[in-house]
Amino acid sequence: MADIPNAVGLARLHTADVLSRWGVHAGIVETVQLLVSELATNAVRHPKEGEEETSPFSVRNTVQTFELTLEIIGDAVKVSVWDRDTRPPVLKQVGVEATGGRGIFIVAVMSRRWGDYPAHGVPGKVVWAEVGLPANRVGEDERSTRSPDRPPIAGPGKLRSPRVDPNMIGRVLVGVGRI
Repeated sequence: MADIPNAVGLARLHTADVLSRWGVHAGIVETVQLLVSELATNAVRHPKEGEEETSPFSVRNTVQTFELTLEIIGDAVKVSVWDRDTRPPVLKQVGVEATGGRGIFIVAVMSRRWGDYPAHGVPGKVVWAEVGLPANRVGEDERSTRSPDRPPIAGPGKLRSPRVDPNMIGRVLVGVGRI
């Protein structure tokens, strides 16, 4: 996704769309949206190491990108955000009066697990977080009763959404950001 002013909001909308199509409970979707907000905001706000921040209206400002990945792995939704900054995220203790600096704290509190690792093959890092899924999430019964090689069959009155590529909007936004 391009770090355009509305990129974080678009990442949240994309997250809600993908996870709801996957049948994830609304409460979990909201939690994952919050994590996406915090991780995407960090990717957009913090410039690459050694670069100074420029005004979004500056001629020197170039569009940077970050990548958002959503996955269901076992009993969890995993969100990962790649950016070009190699510095690891810092879990800060901020005062009551502080107006910022709580992003990674929120990620740590709201996720089951979180962490970061250096990106492979490209500069930067990936910060990830997992949110546990309830045992009775939508679609669980159907998966246990059908054979793994057969696609799900929609019963009477059931509509099936097409499989959603969670990276599609990211690729689209990268293209839009370069116009």
